[in-house]
Amino acid sequence: MLLSTLLLQAAAGAALGKVGAAIGAGIAAIGAGIGIGKIGASAMESMARQPEMAGSIRTNMLIIAALIEGVAMFAVIVCFIAVV
Repeated sequence: MLLSTLLLQAAAGAALGKVGAAIGAGIAAIGAGIGIGKIGASAMESMARQPEMAGSIRTNMLIIAALIEGVAMFAVIVCFIAVV
């Protein structure tokens, strides 16, 4: 009886770990989407105010967006590794 109770508790803990990893991956993806959206909005506003700097602003925007995507991908991978 005690062994079955311990096994059930371990299974419940593993299930909670999977749920937590899924929530963490979702939060990381949502955060990346919000960050890239803010970068895009700010870049468009900056290009509208100073059209002569559009090339430089676009380049910087793409670099920062790629860095945010890299961090988000790293967070998602860590969440999936936590499941295993």
